[in-house]
Amino acid sequence: MISGGGTGGHIYPAIAIANAWVEKHPDSEVLFVGALGKMEMQKVPEAGYKIIGLPVAGLQRSLTWKNLSFPFKLIKSLAKAGEIVKDFKPQVVIGVGGYASGPVLYAAQGKKIPTLIQEQNSYAGITNKILSKRAKTICVAYPNMQSFFPADRLVLTGNPVRKDILHLDGKREKAMAHFDLDPTRKTLLVLGGSLGARTLNQATLKDMKVFEKDGYQVLWQSGKYYFKDMSKAVEDSGLEHIHLREFIREMDLAYSAADVIVSRAGALSVSELSLVGKPVIFIPSPNVAEDHQTKNAMAYVLQEAALILKDAEAVGQMKEEVDSIMNEPDLVKRLSQNIRALAKPNAAEGIVNEIEKLIA
Repeated sequence: MISGGGTGGHIYPAIAIANAWVEKHPDSEVLFVGALGKMEMQKVPEAGYKIIGLPVAGLQRSLTWKNLSFPFKLIKSLAKAGEIVKDFKPQVVIGVGGYASGPVLYAAQGKKIPTLIQEQNSYAGITNKILSKRAKTICVAYPNMQSFFPADRLVLTGNPVRKDILHLDGKREKAMAHFDLDPTRKTLLVLGGSLGARTLNQATLKDMKVFEKDGYQVLWQSGKYYFKDMSKAVEDSGLEHIHLREFIREMDLAYSAADVIVSRAGALSVSELSLVGKPVIFIPSPNVAEDHQTKNAMAYVLQEAALILKDAEAVGQMKEEVDSIMNEPDLVKRLSQNIRALAKPNAAEGIVNEIEKLIA
């Protein structure tokens, strides 16, 4: 049983673990448990797995009437999680973070079923810290996580990612044709997530004319929330080399096309970009718990594996940071080598090995 979700950063590693497990153990039955109304309820069935939803929701950090329903939803979710665990009788339960993982792992631990936590970030959330006290194994993506978890149960596996980005060699020509890019221009890839990142969009919008003037082209994922406004702005500008997309599904091709990548610093993004091995400028989101995106990015910056630009400084300074990489071949080489050295391409298989130890 695999529980959690809420964002792609939780869901895609969960699916990668399930895929790696089923590939090795094809006769297994895998059940996901997510939160009703969250994206896992769509993404998990699309990946071919059954999922059951809990009515659980998060506690809002600001004072809001929504918090009044929190204890009732939690109690109901705990009861339902107990029923699901009792009916399914899993041999092991995996928590990947997100609203549903708390009630499900709590129920499993109460029934003495082995549990494994997969923590994607360099700064652990409160739910995982609580659950780790009775978890058998905690798989992490960053070293030095003993300040959050029991050191004797930590295993450094990395974050599981989709398989298609492991093989980018020879795809550049196909990528140029797919996105209608000019092979004579250097390509900047801007990624703000599936919903979008306001600052990254504003920064790209401000600098897009000078990017084109200086001979670059931009492959730009604006996200669902901002696509309409950004699309109108690009259309009105008359620029030919700003290639806007609401969402990019063919990420292997997008990465193949890129010379420099600008991205948020969510755990999954950071892990994927390590495997890609291209120069990266991280612009961490300030709107996340414990500022964990900055901590994710700094773990790479301190290894000279990426550059970082504060969210508050991105609009107006992004072009300067991009230029600092595009015009320095030695920096491109150093950043690429160092970020690739931090990659863990076999994370899912490593987690599968840990699951097998719990069942044996």
